[in-house]
Amino acid sequence: MAPIAVGDTIPDATLAYFDEQDQMQNVSIHSLASGKKVVIFGVPGAFTPTCSMQHVPSFIEKSEELKSKGVEELLLISVNDPFVMKAWRKSYPDSKNVKFLADGSAAYTHALGLQLDLSEKGLGVRSRRFAMLVDNLKVVAANIEQGGEFTVSGADEILKAL
Repeated sequence: MAPIAVGDTIPDATLAYFDEQDQMQNVSIHSLASGKKVVIFGVPGAFTPTCSMQHVPSFIEKSEELKSKGVEELLLISVNDPFVMKAWRKSYPDSKNVKFLADGSAAYTHALGLQLDLSEKGLGVRSRRFAMLVDNLKVVAANIEQGGEFTVSGADEILKAL
């Protein structure tokens, strides 16, 4: 399957996350993005070096600037279970503006065409690193990394697209 691209409508799926009261919620991606401008960004894994020290912090640090430019939701997706995503969120004191969504079976990642097989490294199927600007379910910008790079999927690149 070809990766999602500019002009495509994002697929729907139900993913899990823990809210601020530590209650697990199941939520439809379409319910979060319909009629809104959102950023959906994906990482290969929770607590991994580039994801934890660069990619996720870029969106946390720029969340207010993104919101000031009309972004209503910042949605982080990773192929991890909801409990890992909860622990990861809690490792960032200022992460209140980012929803840490669990795609435990990689079903949504596959629907986006952004799966990455890291089985030879013992990690199984993961997500490619990416960031998308989505307006009312339509992809406006699709910044998808090649290999293990972190060059086009950070918050600064999404800010340039706004």
